[in-house]
Amino acid sequence: MNAPSASRPFLPLAPIHKGEGISVISPASFASPERVNRGLDRLRALGYAPRPGTHTQTRGPLFFAGTPAERLVDLHTAFADPDTGIVACVRGGYGSNYLLPGLDIGLIRNHPKPFFAYSDMTGIQLRLLDQLGLPAFHGPMVAADFSLEDGVHLASFQSALAGQPYCVGASEGLRSLKPGTAHGTLYGGCLSILVSLLGTPWEPSTENKLLFLEDIGAKPYQVDRMLWQLREAGKFEGLRGLVFGEMVDCASPGAAPELLEQAILSAFHDFDGPIAIGLRSGHVSHQNVTLTFGYEAQLTVAADAVLQLRGKPC
Repeated sequence: MNAPSASRPFLPLAPIHKGEGISVISPASFASPERVNRGLDRLRALGYAPRPGTHTQTRGPLFFAGTPAERLVDLHTAFADPDTGIVACVRGGYGSNYLLPGLDIGLIRNHPKPFFAYSDMTGIQLRLLDQLGLPAFHGPMVAADFSLEDGVHLASFQSALAGQPYCVGASEGLRSLKPGTAHGTLYGGCLSILVSLLGTPWEPSTENKLLFLEDIGAKPYQVDRMLWQLREAGKFEGLRGLVFGEMVDCASPGAAPELLEQAILSAFHDFDGPIAIGLRSGHVSHQNVTLTFGYEAQLTVAADAVLQLRGKPC
């Protein structure tokens, strides 16, 4: 894959093609066996060789897929496995924050691989990106997306793995909020997880980025509150542009459907850069789009909105 444009050195990743082994792990919560198995079958049908980790289908304690130690074993084993080309998560949920202090950074540095996740795994992905330069593949997960008939946007998934440039736009749900053009390092993830990392050793480095934010089930006032917190923490300094996700179920009962968009524009009333919304990546209704954080991208917002990844002309 082409090296990302950034001041820090990035870990080299070879292009990934069909036939590669995929280690399937559960760093946070567990999923139903039926959805896990459907996801594994879909990956096999696509020509990949998925293999669950030892604790991938562990149920408990509580809402976790095993203890932090067990989940770390699976994650480290997946990265170290010479027959694994991709590390993919089963689902999000909650619990990967407990793995942050125990990550073996040296092991992952020596065995860099695409790590597919979103939601609760945002913290792990961004730590590996910020500390190691491992690009973060914000894309479909096994039980959450591959188990569904129309759960994965295959074009972006395959382009990201092959290291090819690609574009997403109206067909992927993206629409305009505020016009303009911005170029910069794509970065971001689940909004509520970014906020939860503030004040910890793993604060996100959103400054000076082309920022992607998404979430599910957050009412407009809650989205506004999280944006305010990030702003007051200095995380929007030098921001190049903003892309919001589909924001599934981010509405208030009885309120106008455009309230969320109005809240976003109000929160960024003094922002000069472009803003778009609706991109189906992360928590989505269908066809989860893969975004690779850490690489250069360009956002163009006019009558339509287009996000170019790795400089592909649209």
